[in-house]
Amino acid sequence: MQISVIGSGNWGSAIAKILSKKNDVLLYTRSEEIEKEINKNHINKKYFPNIKLDNIVATTDLKRALKNKYIVNAIPAQSTRVVFEKYKNFLDSSKTLVNLSKGLEINTNYRMSEVFKDINNEVNYAIISGPSYAIEVINEMPTAVVCASNKLEIAKEIQKIFATDFFRLYTSDDVVGVELGGSLKNILALSIGIADGIGYESNPKAALITRGLHEMERFAKFMGAKEETLMGLSGVGDLILTSTSLESRNFSCGRLIGTGVDPKEAEKQIGTVEGIATTKAIYELSKKMKIYMPITEQTYKILFEKKDPKISVIDLMKKDMKDEGQ
Repeated sequence: MQISVIGSGNWGSAIAKILSKKNDVLLYTRSEEIEKEINKNHINKKYFPNIKLDNIVATTDLKRALKNKYIVNAIPAQSTRVVFEKYKNFLDSSKTLVNLSKGLEINTNYRMSEVFKDINNEVNYAIISGPSYAIEVINEMPTAVVCASNKLEIAKEIQKIFATDFFRLYTSDDVVGVELGGSLKNILALSIGIADGIGYESNPKAALITRGLHEMERFAKFMGAKEETLMGLSGVGDLILTSTSLESRNFSCGRLIGTGVDPKEAEKQIGTVEGIATTKAIYELSKKMKIYMPITEQTYKILFEKKDPKISVIDLMKKDMKDEGQ
């Protein structure tokens, strides 16, 4: 079959290569230069100049890409609505939208399933999330992720389509949990990166990971997610990956901030950092819902209120004494 991938960046290119093992792939790009390179030389020079992209055709025609039954979204969360809104009538009940984007839409605080429901609620929706760097996926390093859909049969379809000898998918019907796991972990990766930038070593990072996971579970359960989902690949799995490596944009951005770089300048140096917008969205939701999120609150204040990260650490350490389960 032919499958469309919308977005020719790191993740879109990596997933396109996975899918091309068993399918014809139509890769949508806004760049005429990338389109020509892929169609003529079978490489995406900007992102993976040494990786061959066989069995992949690139196009700058979004209408053409949206005609296929399976459509994979690899556009960043904050740009997704803008890209799809104009052609929302293409996303009907005959199509399955597989979302790869992590984060919440900043103006609405919507999860990505809610964004697509807003665009056209007829489309079948699934999300793939979990610990997976694009560079490792495209180099065929063994990777395990989870695919979630409210219709479990859709998740099972996607599981079969995407599976290769090095890319394994598990299924779930907990869309809320998988989406929130992939979003919340970015906030913690920022905070752990900040701690690393300050010069803190293992103890504070371990505390942030552990208490941060507790915070993730608290928020996700309040929003209707299953607790076990946050202990899986899209929760703790992705958290471990994103909060411990310079391959992570969120960790790297936080690290710059911890050294004293202004948050806006840090993002400018790193590129799009989804965790920044997600921090704002989750912080606003937590205040509205009265959910206790101390790490998220301090991260928000560092990012948006220019609070000194060292003062934030002191404030976290001086919180009221309580039982570990709280």
